[in-house]
Amino acid sequence: MPNAPRVDATDARILLELAQHPRATAIAVADQVGIARNTAHTRLARLEQSGTLRSSEQRVEPAALGYPLTAFVTARLTQRRLDEVAHALEAVPEVLQVHGLSGDADLLIHVVATDADDLYRIAGQILAIPGIERTSTALVMRQLVDYRITPLLHRAAHR
Repeated sequence: MPNAPRVDATDARILLELAQHPRATAIAVADQVGIARNTAHTRLARLEQSGTLRSSEQRVEPAALGYPLTAFVTARLTQRRLDEVAHALEAVPEVLQVHGLSGDADLLIHVVATDADDLYRIAGQILAIPGIERTSTALVMRQLVDYRITPLLHRAAHR
């Protein structure tokens, strides 16, 4: 999303309202933010089209689907095989996110597993992808801070 337009204070107030009430209609958002309905519709459409506002898909805890273990796998790649590796990682259902990194590791891969044996299988599947040279797996023992964007939205809303 490097080309996404910057969020102004009105956009931030819209996004805050959606963060607090994810199922709110555009009309309800307009009323709460104090803008015209057409303005709300236009801004929401722009936020969605730019990728700033992602899918309204509900966040589902992997544990509820039978995946109570979370781990992060770092991987080193063979040069120039990033696209091929990324495509192969997309085919692994237990891979939730992949980030390209600078530094010693090339990728940070967020995975979930049913148990330790399943994590071993997934790590092996990742290591077997052509272009991945080496991996290291770290098991999440406890999540201390959940993903959050609200503090940044508050800051942007008061610019």
